[in-house]
Amino acid sequence: MVLRAVCGLALLGPALAAPAGAAVTPAATTAAAAGTTVAGNVRYELIGRWDVAKLNQILTSDSPKFFGVSVAYTPARNAVKLYRVTYASVIPEQGNRPITATGLLAVPETGATAFPLLSYQHGTVYGKQQVPSFPDQSPETALAIAQFAGQGYLLIGADYFGMGVSSEPEGYMVKASHQQATYDMLMASRAVLAHMKLTAPKLFIGGWSQGGFVTMAFLEKLESAGVPVTAAATASAPVDVMATLSGFLDFPRKNDADWISTLFILSSFSFENYYRVPGLARALLTPEYYDVARKAYERQPFNPADVPTDLHKLLRPEYFDAQFFAGSAYGRLLADTQAYRWVIKSPVRNYFGETDEAITPGIGQLAMTYQRAMGSGNMAVEAVSTGNTSHRGTYATAVPQWKRWFDSK
Repeated sequence: MVLRAVCGLALLGPALAAPAGAAVTPAATTAAAAGTTVAGNVRYELIGRWDVAKLNQILTSDSPKFFGVSVAYTPARNAVKLYRVTYASVIPEQGNRPITATGLLAVPETGATAFPLLSYQHGTVYGKQQVPSFPDQSPETALAIAQFAGQGYLLIGADYFGMGVSSEPEGYMVKASHQQATYDMLMASRAVLAHMKLTAPKLFIGGWSQGGFVTMAFLEKLESAGVPVTAAATASAPVDVMATLSGFLDFPRKNDADWISTLFILSSFSFENYYRVPGLARALLTPEYYDVARKAYERQPFNPADVPTDLHKLLRPEYFDAQFFAGSAYGRLLADTQAYRWVIKSPVRNYFGETDEAITPGIGQLAMTYQRAMGSGNMAVEAVSTGNTSHRGTYATAVPQWKRWFDSK
Protein backbone atom coordinates (compact mmCIF):
# COMPACT_ATOMS: atom_id res chain seq x y z
CA MET A 1 0.00 0.00 0.00
CA VAL A 2 1.39 3.40 -0.95
CA LEU A 3 1.12 5.58 2.14
CA ARG A 4 2.34 8.97 1.04
CA ALA A 5 3.83 10.56 -2.06
CA VAL A 6 6.76 12.71 -3.08
CA CYS A 7 6.32 14.56 -6.37
CA GLY A 8 3.17 12.51 -6.69
CA LEU A 9 5.09 9.24 -6.80
CA ALA A 10 5.54 6.47 -4.25
CA LEU A 11 7.40 7.51 -1.13
CA LEU A 12 6.76 4.89 1.51
CA GLY A 13 5.63 1.54 0.23
CA PRO A 14 6.22 -0.84 -2.67
CA ALA A 15 7.05 0.35 -6.15
CA LEU A 16 4.10 1.51 -8.19
CA ALA A 17 2.57 -0.96 -10.55
CA ALA A 18 2.87 -0.27 -14.24
CA PRO A 19 0.20 2.10 -15.56
CA ALA A 20 -2.58 0.24 -17.31
CA GLY A 21 -1.80 -0.15 -20.98
CA ALA A 22 1.75 1.05 -20.46
CA ALA A 23 3.65 -2.10 -19.66
CA VAL A 24 7.03 -2.50 -21.28
CA THR A 25 7.21 -5.24 -23.86
CA PRO A 26 10.24 -7.39 -22.95
CA ALA A 27 13.25 -7.31 -25.24
CA ALA A 28 12.75 -9.94 -27.87
CA THR A 29 16.16 -11.57 -27.98
CA THR A 30 19.00 -12.53 -25.67
CA ALA A 31 21.35 -10.46 -27.79
CA ALA A 32 19.21 -7.36 -27.30
CA ALA A 33 19.02 -7.93 -23.54
CA ALA A 34 22.82 -8.31 -23.36
CA GLY A 35 23.20 -4.84 -24.79
CA THR A 36 25.57 -3.13 -27.19
CA THR A 37 28.74 -1.33 -26.16
CA VAL A 38 29.74 1.91 -27.87
CA ALA A 39 32.40 4.54 -27.20
CA GLY A 40 34.28 2.19 -24.87
CA ASN A 41 32.28 2.81 -21.67
CA VAL A 42 28.70 3.31 -22.89
CA ARG A 43 26.28 0.40 -23.21
CA TYR A 44 22.65 0.33 -24.27
CA GLU A 45 20.06 -2.43 -24.22
CA LEU A 46 16.53 -2.68 -25.54
CA ILE A 47 14.09 -2.89 -22.61
CA GLY A 48 10.81 -2.62 -24.47
CA ARG A 49 8.54 -1.06 -27.03
CA TRP A 50 5.37 0.96 -26.47
CA ASP A 51 2.94 1.06 -29.38
CA VAL A 52 0.62 3.94 -30.26
CA ALA A 53 -2.34 2.39 -28.44
CA LYS A 54 -0.36 2.11 -25.21
CA LEU A 55 0.96 5.66 -25.52
CA ASN A 56 -2.53 7.06 -26.03
CA GLN A 57 -3.81 5.01 -23.10
CA ILE A 58 -1.26 6.84 -20.95
CA LEU A 59 -2.43 10.20 -22.27
CA THR A 60 -6.18 9.64 -22.07
CA SER A 61 -6.59 7.38 -19.04
CA ASP A 62 -3.53 6.61 -16.93
CA SER A 63 -2.16 10.15 -16.55
CA PRO A 64 -5.50 11.84 -15.71
CA LYS A 65 -6.12 9.16 -13.09
CA PHE A 66 -2.66 9.43 -11.55
CA PHE A 67 -2.17 13.20 -11.68
CA GLY A 68 -5.73 14.05 -10.77
CA VAL A 69 -6.47 16.47 -13.61
CA SER A 70 -7.96 16.15 -17.09
CA VAL A 71 -5.63 17.66 -19.68
CA ALA A 72 -5.85 17.72 -23.47
CA TYR A 73 -2.70 16.06 -24.77
CA THR A 74 -1.65 15.73 -28.39
CA PRO A 75 -2.28 12.09 -29.40
CA ALA A 76 0.69 9.86 -30.08
CA ARG A 77 1.44 9.21 -33.75
CA ASN A 78 4.23 6.64 -33.59
CA ALA A 79 5.47 3.74 -31.48
CA VAL A 80 8.57 4.14 -29.32
CA LYS A 81 11.51 1.85 -28.60
CA LEU A 82 12.92 2.07 -25.08
CA TYR A 83 16.56 1.54 -24.16
CA ARG A 84 18.48 1.55 -20.89
CA VAL A 85 21.80 3.34 -21.23
CA THR A 86 24.66 2.50 -18.86
CA TYR A 87 27.53 4.97 -18.76
CA ALA A 88 30.61 6.01 -16.80
CA SER A 89 30.46 9.12 -14.64
CA VAL A 90 32.16 10.67 -11.62
CA ILE A 91 31.14 12.19 -8.29
CA PRO A 92 32.48 15.78 -8.30
CA GLU A 93 32.02 16.20 -4.53
CA GLN A 94 34.38 13.27 -3.94
CA GLY A 95 37.34 14.21 -6.12
CA ASN A 96 35.66 12.89 -9.29
CA ARG A 97 35.46 9.34 -7.96
CA PRO A 98 34.48 7.10 -10.92
CA ILE A 99 31.06 5.43 -10.83
CA THR A 100 28.56 3.83 -13.21
CA ALA A 101 25.15 5.38 -13.85
CA THR A 102 22.05 4.58 -15.90
CA GLY A 103 19.29 6.34 -17.80
CA LEU A 104 16.61 6.00 -20.47
CA LEU A 105 16.69 6.61 -24.21
CA ALA A 106 13.35 6.57 -26.05
CA VAL A 107 13.51 6.48 -29.86
CA PRO A 108 10.45 7.17 -32.05
CA GLU A 109 9.68 4.63 -34.75
CA THR A 110 9.13 6.99 -37.68
CA GLY A 111 11.83 6.07 -40.18
CA ALA A 112 13.42 9.51 -39.79
CA THR A 113 17.09 9.98 -38.94
CA ALA A 114 16.95 13.44 -37.33
CA PHE A 115 14.78 14.35 -34.35
CA PRO A 116 14.48 17.05 -31.69
CA LEU A 117 15.81 15.74 -28.36
CA LEU A 118 14.26 16.27 -24.92
CA SER A 119 16.24 15.50 -21.77
CA TYR A 120 13.66 14.89 -19.03
CA GLN A 121 14.74 15.19 -15.37
CA HIS A 122 12.54 13.20 -12.98
CA GLY A 123 11.10 14.24 -9.63
CA THR A 124 11.64 12.82 -6.14
CA VAL A 125 10.75 9.17 -5.64
CA TYR A 126 11.26 6.68 -2.86
CA GLY A 127 11.72 3.50 -4.88
CA LYS A 128 15.13 3.13 -6.52
CA GLN A 129 13.48 1.92 -9.72
CA GLN A 130 10.74 4.56 -10.01
CA VAL A 131 13.01 6.34 -12.49
CA PRO A 132 13.29 6.83 -16.27
CA SER A 133 15.13 3.61 -17.14
CA PHE A 134 12.31 1.66 -15.46
CA PRO A 135 9.53 3.60 -17.20
CA ASP A 136 6.77 1.17 -16.29
CA GLN A 137 7.35 2.20 -12.65
CA SER A 138 7.46 5.96 -13.37
CA PRO A 139 4.14 7.59 -14.36
CA GLU A 140 5.82 10.97 -14.88
CA THR A 141 8.32 9.45 -17.31
CA ALA A 142 5.51 7.55 -19.04
CA LEU A 143 3.67 10.83 -19.61
CA ALA A 144 6.78 12.50 -21.05
CA ILE A 145 7.39 9.51 -23.34
CA ALA A 146 3.80 9.46 -24.56
CA GLN A 147 3.57 13.20 -25.20
CA PHE A 148 7.04 13.77 -26.66
CA ALA A 149 8.51 10.50 -27.98
CA GLY A 150 5.06 9.54 -29.26
CA GLN A 151 5.16 12.78 -31.26
CA GLY A 152 8.59 12.30 -32.83
CA TYR A 153 10.98 13.55 -30.11
CA LEU A 154 13.93 11.58 -28.89
CA LEU A 155 13.72 11.48 -25.11
CA ILE A 156 16.45 10.79 -22.57
CA GLY A 157 16.39 10.78 -18.77
CA ALA A 158 19.13 10.20 -16.23
CA ASP A 159 18.22 8.05 -13.22
CA TYR A 160 20.57 10.17 -10.99
CA PHE A 161 23.30 8.74 -8.78
CA GLY A 162 22.06 6.11 -6.36
CA MET A 163 18.91 5.41 -8.36
CA GLY A 164 18.07 2.86 -11.05
CA VAL A 165 20.59 0.02 -10.88
CA SER A 166 23.25 2.13 -9.16
CA SER A 167 24.95 0.75 -6.05
CA GLU A 168 25.73 4.24 -4.74
CA PRO A 169 23.77 5.90 -1.95
CA GLU A 170 21.20 8.38 -3.21
CA GLY A 171 22.55 11.85 -4.02
CA TYR A 172 19.31 13.75 -3.42
CA MET A 173 19.65 17.47 -4.32
CA VAL A 174 23.45 17.21 -4.47
CA LYS A 175 23.88 19.83 -7.15
CA ALA A 176 27.19 19.01 -8.86
CA SER A 177 26.37 15.30 -8.92
CA HIS A 178 23.02 16.02 -10.53
CA GLN A 179 24.80 18.18 -13.11
CA GLN A 180 27.32 15.43 -13.77
CA ALA A 181 24.71 12.67 -14.05
CA THR A 182 22.62 14.60 -16.58
CA TYR A 183 25.55 15.94 -18.59
CA ASP A 184 27.23 12.54 -18.88
CA MET A 185 23.88 10.95 -19.77
CA LEU A 186 23.54 13.45 -22.62
CA MET A 187 27.03 12.66 -23.89
CA ALA A 188 26.41 8.91 -23.59
CA SER A 189 23.10 9.19 -25.40
CA ARG A 190 24.72 11.11 -28.22
CA ALA A 191 27.23 8.28 -28.58
CA VAL A 192 24.37 5.76 -28.75
CA LEU A 193 22.49 7.88 -31.28
CA ALA A 194 25.62 8.14 -33.44
CA HIS A 195 25.89 4.35 -33.32
CA MET A 196 22.24 4.18 -34.45
CA LYS A 197 23.01 6.73 -37.20
CA LEU A 198 20.54 9.22 -35.71
CA THR A 199 21.04 12.93 -35.09
CA ALA A 200 19.43 15.49 -32.78
CA PRO A 201 20.02 19.03 -34.00
CA LYS A 202 17.85 20.65 -31.29
CA LEU A 203 18.25 20.06 -27.55
CA PHE A 204 15.40 20.76 -25.11
CA ILE A 205 15.50 20.10 -21.38
CA GLY A 206 12.64 19.84 -18.89
CA GLY A 207 11.83 18.51 -15.44
CA TRP A 208 9.33 18.40 -12.59
CA SER A 209 9.86 19.25 -8.91
CA GLN A 210 13.31 17.91 -7.93
CA GLY A 211 13.72 17.42 -11.66
CA GLY A 212 12.92 21.09 -12.17
CA PHE A 213 15.83 22.00 -9.92
CA VAL A 214 18.02 19.48 -11.75
CA THR A 215 16.94 20.93 -15.10
CA MET A 216 18.02 24.43 -14.10
CA ALA A 217 21.31 23.12 -12.66
CA PHE A 218 21.84 21.13 -15.87
CA LEU A 219 21.18 24.27 -17.91
CA GLU A 220 23.83 26.10 -15.90
CA LYS A 221 26.37 23.39 -16.71
CA LEU A 222 25.38 23.23 -20.39
CA GLU A 223 25.71 26.98 -20.83
CA SER A 224 29.05 26.94 -19.04
CA ALA A 225 30.25 24.19 -21.40
CA GLY A 226 28.99 26.05 -24.48
CA VAL A 227 26.38 23.41 -25.35
CA PRO A 228 23.43 25.10 -27.15
CA VAL A 229 20.02 24.61 -25.55
CA THR A 230 17.03 25.47 -27.73
CA ALA A 231 14.73 25.91 -24.72
CA ALA A 232 14.29 24.74 -21.12
CA ALA A 233 11.06 24.24 -19.17
CA THR A 234 10.26 23.20 -15.61
CA ALA A 235 7.23 22.51 -13.45
CA SER A 236 7.20 23.11 -9.67
CA ALA A 237 10.95 23.71 -9.57
CA PRO A 238 12.55 24.41 -6.14
CA VAL A 239 15.30 26.54 -7.66
CA ASP A 240 16.43 27.71 -4.19
CA VAL A 241 16.38 24.75 -1.82
CA MET A 242 17.22 26.78 1.28
CA ALA A 243 14.29 29.13 0.66
CA THR A 244 12.02 26.18 -0.08
CA LEU A 245 12.83 24.16 3.04
CA SER A 246 13.12 27.08 5.45
CA GLY A 247 9.66 28.16 4.35
CA PHE A 248 8.21 24.93 5.75
CA LEU A 249 9.79 25.74 9.13
CA ASP A 250 9.29 29.48 9.38
CA PHE A 251 6.16 30.14 7.32
CA PRO A 252 4.13 26.89 7.19
CA ARG A 253 0.96 26.95 5.08
CA LYS A 254 -2.28 25.10 5.72
CA ASN A 255 -1.86 23.18 2.48
CA ASP A 256 1.78 22.10 2.98
CA ALA A 257 2.13 18.46 1.90
CA ASP A 258 2.36 15.79 4.59
CA TRP A 259 5.38 14.26 2.84
CA ILE A 260 7.63 17.30 3.34
CA SER A 261 9.46 15.50 6.16
CA THR A 262 11.00 13.20 3.57
CA LEU A 263 12.74 16.11 1.85
CA PHE A 264 14.69 16.79 5.04
CA ILE A 265 15.50 13.11 5.49
CA LEU A 266 16.74 12.53 1.95
CA SER A 267 18.72 15.76 1.72
CA SER A 268 20.43 15.46 5.11
CA PHE A 269 21.66 11.90 4.56
CA SER A 270 22.60 12.63 0.94
CA PHE A 271 24.59 15.71 1.95
CA GLU A 272 26.30 13.73 4.70
CA ASN A 273 27.33 11.00 2.25
CA TYR A 274 28.28 13.10 -0.77
CA TYR A 275 29.87 16.10 0.96
CA ARG A 276 31.44 13.80 3.57
CA VAL A 277 30.14 15.58 6.66
CA PRO A 278 29.89 12.87 9.36
CA GLY A 279 26.98 13.30 11.74
CA LEU A 280 25.11 15.85 9.60
CA ALA A 281 21.80 13.97 9.60
CA ARG A 282 22.08 13.12 13.30
CA ALA A 283 22.57 16.82 14.10
CA LEU A 284 19.34 17.68 12.24
CA LEU A 285 17.02 14.84 13.21
CA THR A 286 15.64 14.10 16.65
CA PRO A 287 17.05 10.97 18.35
CA GLU A 288 13.61 9.35 18.41
CA TYR A 289 13.36 9.27 14.63
CA TYR A 290 16.96 9.10 13.45
CA ASP A 291 17.07 5.34 13.01
CA VAL A 292 13.84 5.04 11.03
CA ALA A 293 14.89 8.03 8.90
CA ARG A 294 18.22 6.37 8.14
CA LYS A 295 16.45 3.14 7.17
CA ALA A 296 14.12 5.08 4.88
CA TYR A 297 17.07 6.77 3.16
CA GLU A 298 18.99 3.50 2.82
CA ARG A 299 15.91 1.59 1.60
CA GLN A 300 16.08 -0.83 4.51
CA PRO A 301 12.91 -2.47 5.87
CA PHE A 302 10.98 -0.17 8.21
CA ASN A 303 7.45 0.73 9.23
CA PRO A 304 6.33 3.74 7.17
CA ALA A 305 3.93 4.78 9.92
CA ASP A 306 6.96 5.44 12.13
CA VAL A 307 8.08 8.38 9.99
CA PRO A 308 6.40 11.52 11.37
CA THR A 309 4.66 14.02 9.14
CA ASP A 310 5.01 16.68 11.87
CA LEU A 311 8.33 18.46 11.33
CA HIS A 312 8.44 19.43 15.02
CA LYS A 313 8.76 15.72 15.83
CA LEU A 314 11.33 14.95 13.14
CA LEU A 315 13.68 17.94 13.45
CA ARG A 316 15.56 19.22 16.48
CA PRO A 317 13.88 22.35 17.91
CA GLU A 318 16.85 24.66 17.30
CA TYR A 319 16.33 24.35 13.54
CA PHE A 320 13.09 26.29 13.85
CA ASP A 321 15.23 29.31 14.72
CA ALA A 322 15.98 30.86 11.32
CA GLN A 323 19.40 32.18 12.34
CA PHE A 324 20.49 28.84 13.77
CA PHE A 325 19.23 27.00 10.70
CA ALA A 326 21.10 29.32 8.33
CA GLY A 327 24.33 29.04 10.30
CA SER A 328 24.25 25.26 10.72
CA ALA A 329 26.35 22.94 8.57
CA TYR A 330 23.14 21.66 6.96
CA GLY A 331 21.86 25.18 6.33
CA ARG A 332 25.13 26.32 4.76
CA LEU A 333 25.02 23.42 2.32
CA LEU A 334 21.39 24.20 1.51
CA ALA A 335 22.29 27.84 0.84
CA ASP A 336 24.61 26.70 -1.95
CA THR A 337 21.92 24.46 -3.44
CA GLN A 338 20.40 26.91 -5.90
CA ALA A 339 19.99 26.89 -9.67
CA TYR A 340 19.15 30.38 -10.88
CA ARG A 341 21.93 32.78 -9.84
CA TRP A 342 23.79 33.23 -13.09
CA VAL A 343 23.06 35.25 -16.22
CA ILE A 344 20.81 32.82 -18.07
CA LYS A 345 21.02 33.00 -21.86
CA SER A 346 18.73 30.19 -23.03
CA PRO A 347 14.94 30.64 -23.25
CA VAL A 348 13.39 29.29 -20.03
CA ARG A 349 9.82 28.87 -18.82
CA ASN A 350 9.22 27.94 -15.17
CA TYR A 351 5.64 26.69 -14.72
CA PHE A 352 4.15 26.90 -11.21
CA GLY A 353 0.83 26.13 -9.55
CA GLU A 354 -1.07 28.63 -7.44
CA THR A 355 -2.14 25.92 -4.96
CA ASP A 356 0.91 23.63 -5.17
CA GLU A 357 1.33 21.98 -1.76
CA ALA A 358 5.14 21.82 -2.05
CA ILE A 359 6.30 24.81 -4.12
CA THR A 360 4.98 28.30 -3.38
CA PRO A 361 4.21 30.73 -6.22
CA GLY A 362 7.11 32.83 -4.93
CA ILE A 363 9.58 29.99 -5.43
CA GLY A 364 7.98 29.29 -8.82
CA GLN A 365 8.70 32.85 -9.95
CA LEU A 366 12.06 33.26 -8.24
CA ALA A 367 14.33 32.64 -11.25
CA MET A 368 12.41 35.15 -13.35
CA THR A 369 12.45 37.72 -10.55
CA TYR A 370 16.20 37.35 -10.04
CA GLN A 371 17.01 37.64 -13.74
CA ARG A 372 14.83 40.72 -14.18
CA ALA A 373 16.27 42.36 -11.07
CA MET A 374 19.63 42.83 -12.76
CA GLY A 375 19.76 46.34 -14.26
CA SER A 376 17.31 46.59 -17.14
CA GLY A 377 16.52 42.94 -16.57
CA ASN A 378 17.20 39.63 -18.27
CA MET A 379 14.03 38.57 -20.07
CA ALA A 380 15.24 35.04 -20.92
CA VAL A 381 13.27 33.50 -18.04
CA GLU A 382 9.49 33.60 -17.86
CA ALA A 383 7.36 32.24 -15.02
CA VAL A 384 4.02 30.79 -16.15
CA SER A 385 1.11 29.98 -13.84
CA THR A 386 -0.85 26.78 -14.42
CA GLY A 387 -3.67 28.10 -12.23
CA ASN A 388 -5.00 26.45 -9.10
CA THR A 389 -3.12 23.21 -9.60
CA SER A 390 -1.63 20.80 -7.08
CA HIS A 391 1.95 19.55 -7.23
CA ARG A 392 0.98 16.68 -9.51
CA GLY A 393 -1.50 18.79 -11.42
CA THR A 394 1.08 21.46 -12.17
CA TYR A 395 3.27 18.96 -14.01
CA ALA A 396 0.39 17.30 -15.87
CA THR A 397 -0.94 20.70 -16.95
CA ALA A 398 2.48 22.04 -17.94
CA VAL A 399 3.53 19.12 -20.17
CA PRO A 400 1.36 19.97 -23.22
CA GLN A 401 2.35 23.63 -22.79
CA TRP A 402 6.01 22.59 -22.89
CA LYS A 403 5.24 20.66 -26.06
CA ARG A 404 3.57 23.56 -27.85
CA TRP A 405 6.38 25.91 -26.87
CA PHE A 406 9.12 23.48 -27.91
CA ASP A 407 7.36 22.80 -31.22
CA SER A 408 7.46 26.54 -31.97
CA LYS A 409 11.25 26.66 -31.64
